Amino acid sequence: MNNYKVLPFLLIGMVFFFSGCDTRNVADTTQTMPARNWSYANKVIAQVDVKDSSQPYDIYFKLRHTSDYRYSNVFVLFHVKQGAKKQSRRYEYKLAQADGKWNGSGSGNLYTYTLPLLTNYKFPAPGRYELEIEQNMRDNPLKEVSDAGITVATSIK
Repeated sequence: MNNYKVLPFLLIGMVFFFSGCDTRNVADTTQTMPARNWSYANKVIAQVDVKDSSQPYDIYFKLRHTSDYRYSNVFVLFHVKQGAKKQSRRYEYKLAQADGKWNGSGSGNLYTYTLPLLTNYKFPAPGRYELEIEQNMRDNPLKEVSDAGITVATSIK
């Protein structure tokens, strides 16, 4: 009879164990912006070691801002570097709807976004890569951004 009392706790523990971490993530970095000001100099950097260039990856830009953020969008530059080789691309993300409602998930005064940069991306060759994101708005610093980051995950086949 005592085994039946333990069973619910065992099941709950298994749920937490198997859902606790995302094993797809190979890199996950977040940089807190000093005084909620994201300057051009505060570049977010992640390192990725690629062993198999046939493996596709999903790369995400993470952003968190306060409700006092002035704009409905954000422009960023995304760089993929390996040695002397560098690929760059500019992205624009819509953060708010036309009526001013934020698209991100809100908690108190903060709004959080996980935005796709590249999906099913295959790195050109094995090796170490540096991924870099920099804000590309006219304001420097960009006020009311609390943190930004990069997540790299293996793609689901």
